[in-house]
Amino acid sequence: MPKNSKVVKRELDDEVIESVKDLLSNEDSSDDAFKKSELMVDDQEEKDVDVEEGSDVEDERPAWNSKLQYILAQVGFSVGLGNVWRFPYLCQKNGGGAYLVPYLVLLLIIGIPLFFLELAVGQRIRRGSIGVWNYISPKLGGIGFASCVVCFFVALYYNVIIGWSLFYFSQSFQHPLPWDQCPLVKNASHTFVEPECEKSSATTYYWYREALNISSSLSESGGLNWKMTICLLAAWVMVCLAMIKGIQSSGKIMYFSSLFPYVVLLCFLIRGLLLNGSVDGIRHMFTPKLEIMLEPKVWREAATQVFFALGLGFGGVIAFSSYNKRDNNCHFDAVLVSFINFFTSVLATLVVFAVLGFKANIINEKCVIQNSEKILKLLKMGNLSQDMIPHHINLSSITAEDYNLVYDIIQKVKEEQFDSLGLKSCQIEDELNKAVQGTGLAFIAFTEAMTHFPASPFWSVMFFLMLVNLGLGSMFGTIEGIITPIVDTFKVRKEILTVICCLVAFFIGLIFVQRSGNYFVTMFDDYSATLPLLIVVILENIAVIRIYGIDKFMEDLKDMLGFSPSQYYYYMWKYVSPFVLLCLLVASIVQMGLSPPGYNAWIEDTAMEEFHSYPTWGMIVCISLMVLAILPVPIVFIVRRCNLIDDSSGSLASVSYKRGRIIKEPVNLEGDNTSLIHGKSPSEVPSPNFGKNIYRKQTGSPTLDTAPNGRYGIGYLMADMPDMPESDL
Repeated sequence: MPKNSKVVKRELDDEVIESVKDLLSNEDSSDDAFKKSELMVDDQEEKDVDVEEGSDVEDERPAWNSKLQYILAQVGFSVGLGNVWRFPYLCQKNGGGAYLVPYLVLLLIIGIPLFFLELAVGQRIRRGSIGVWNYISPKLGGIGFASCVVCFFVALYYNVIIGWSLFYFSQSFQHPLPWDQCPLVKNASHTFVEPECEKSSATTYYWYREALNISSSLSESGGLNWKMTICLLAAWVMVCLAMIKGIQSSGKIMYFSSLFPYVVLLCFLIRGLLLNGSVDGIRHMFTPKLEIMLEPKVWREAATQVFFALGLGFGGVIAFSSYNKRDNNCHFDAVLVSFINFFTSVLATLVVFAVLGFKANIINEKCVIQNSEKILKLLKMGNLSQDMIPHHINLSSITAEDYNLVYDIIQKVKEEQFDSLGLKSCQIEDELNKAVQGTGLAFIAFTEAMTHFPASPFWSVMFFLMLVNLGLGSMFGTIEGIITPIVDTFKVRKEILTVICCLVAFFIGLIFVQRSGNYFVTMFDDYSATLPLLIVVILENIAVIRIYGIDKFMEDLKDMLGFSPSQYYYYMWKYVSPFVLLCLLVASIVQMGLSPPGYNAWIEDTAMEEFHSYPTWGMIVCISLMVLAILPVPIVFIVRRCNLIDDSSGSLASVSYKRGRIIKEPVNLEGDNTSLIHGKSPSEVPSPNFGKNIYRKQTGSPTLDTAPNGRYGIGYLMADMPDMPESDL
């Protein structure tokens, strides 16, 4: 240390004190909070104590209690309802076991690299999505706001699905289950089966009529469904109570909400494998159809599933990782969580098709019995000859194999008159080929299969409790993607913001619990997230790789991890991932343009779904959802570019302040390490406000690794410094 360092330090301190005194003397006398501010000049590396209204409460960013808690939170967020009811459908539709090949390839190309990128920037900057992208480039600060808007849209309808699961869960504590049989209708003369149920099935009728009491079109609201309104309220109360203390409260719940679904899936898998026909379902599932794998549509749907399965672009990944220590191995976390997500999808697929194989076997047995009775009647009427029936076959107790043999014989002999006989081919594969996804799988097909289980109420309780936990895990990450950025940016109390957010979301969510609410869920699911999130993630990639610089980012990763990441990520981030994302964006736009915008309406008279196009106002809502979700990006860019908002900070160029403190930034110290005034580290500086007041690292400051959570340990400067680059970590 130079011998005159103390003198230089004392002189600099005096200059700083005088400049701040001059600054405060020019402030408006009404700004009491600012007048109470005091200069902090601290040359010791010690934990800062935040002074708020005279209190000595330590203000530090919350942290996970353990690495396990953090991993469970990320797993709970990424593993959601889509793993149970979307992935099996895509696997069946796109080539069975062959679908796993494009899925794994795209997981390695865009899934893990982009997931790693979000984990790294959140952990490095220790801010929510708004603060992270403001920090990298103020002009791209709208990315964080866009993520918050998408999170809010998704949370609105996602919690409705949790409400549906709560309703079915509450109705499962009875034997027989209420959707086991069609209800009977009594009139003055006789009793008969409900016609709508008789034309469909017991589980289908219960879903559309008893649970949703659905209307016949989007325009026919039909008023609120009070049962679902109560369930929606219960769902939001659960989310609010779990999130009100942030990760301190939600982190503990993760131990149950993230692990319980795996217990249920394993129980269902063991039980399913013991059922007759389950092996047929699994064999059908994983029989590869290699020719389908070459179709572009398969790769597009695999890329979309990878993208949404990991929760990219929502901000929840960034929010959760921002509570990590700076030296956490986020590369290990990215690989681990990604493959846990993949294997969970495979496990769920095994369970779904083991149970659906059992269901198909039951339906096939009924088909064989009904058609065998038809053959017996045709034999008695003389329409068929007894000579057609092999002597070893007894039509009164016929197996599926023997029936198919008789069916083939009759079809060959009676080729011209065969259609008039009314016989059906009873093949398990025909039933398994009926692709079902989403609510149709969870609340109709799977629910119907469980009615045939021994002790069916127990399995129903377990299944819907699993759906509730899967939904809550994803909801925690989604709400965290809203709360954390706003708290970091605007310094509001997390408890108050959480309650307000949940209340507002509940009241807006009442549109989803009308009798036409299911159609609004479909609308939001199709249009509120897909395109906006793709644009958000593309901009995230550009912000880090192009604007901040991939070389500097790789250096930061080496600084955080203690080792240099593989060059594989360098080329993925710089070339491959952006190209694949752009292709996916174009393909999604083309697919959206080719698919007629509409929804499947349930028609009571025919007891069938019928495709309806959206009315004009419905199309306006669809377009508005996409525009509103991405609108913050151009708005913030224009505001920053044209300096449309100025907080009139004036001479506050080199002063940052936080809760009664002012941190004076060193200017042009030219490497005099002994003269540094240590300010807040990046994790502790308030994230940029909406306007010119954006915090950045000072250009030319010494690159000392002195802060526990930031690379330089020197605070940030505000945006109106003249010669400052727009982005520099």
